[in-house]
Amino acid sequence: MNFETLLYQQEGSIGVLTINRPQALNALNKDVLRELKKFADEIKSSQDIRVLIITGSGEKAFVAGADIKEMQGMTPKEAESFSVFAQTAFNAIEELPFAVIAAVNGFALGGGCELALSCDIILASEKAKFGLPEVTLGLLPCFGGTQRLPRAIGLYKAREMVFSGEFYSAADCKEFGFVNRVITSEELMNEAKKLASTISLRGPVAVHKAKQSLNTGFELHIHEGLQQEAHLFGELFNSEDQKEGINAFIEKRSPDFRGR
Repeated sequence: MNFETLLYQQEGSIGVLTINRPQALNALNKDVLRELKKFADEIKSSQDIRVLIITGSGEKAFVAGADIKEMQGMTPKEAESFSVFAQTAFNAIEELPFAVIAAVNGFALGGGCELALSCDIILASEKAKFGLPEVTLGLLPCFGGTQRLPRAIGLYKAREMVFSGEFYSAADCKEFGFVNRVITSEELMNEAKKLASTISLRGPVAVHKAKQSLNTGFELHIHEGLQQEAHLFGELFNSEDQKEGINAFIEKRSPDFRGR
């Protein structure tokens, strides 16, 4: 995969995607958003990848936000289209059929925070800073922040973050509930790869169905969510992985999942 603003490496079944605009603190301009969508579209059907890690290049920033200069002079209609354009890219990341880990190595502000929220798991460097400072520019978070954040941490704490526009430490955000772990800068990628390696050993079809149940069931009434859970559980019994997992358990051996 060749991109101008992204770097991609694959180590076995683990992919590492790096937002690569260090001179702009990896700010999200239209080129980055377009390439993120293209990347997600290309990789979603891959049989070789089981976990994706997303991080930012350099030591200062994961993604320091959207490229504000691109917004200058936008008409209301252009601004709405820009929001939808970015939301579509982040939706594509969120809907990937395997686990996505954000390894947040620095500033995750505005669109950067929203990108992290579109991932399944957030690991953060102890130096990381999160925030949605759009109101300081007379704007509101428009890449999904007003929707994903309250679903992650609750409406009242989300209001505080959005209305204040303040920056919050990784430790604060772990306490809020949307950062899974806070790790030293030196060990961040090692820990992300270690977690990715653990997940990659699990049944990929099962991880996909579990992700689907978690992400969509969260929005359903409990009874509808339980029905969906049961239905997805039943669907797994059409997979070779399910048979391999059960047989391996009974035979007291490690399973050899093939993603089928």
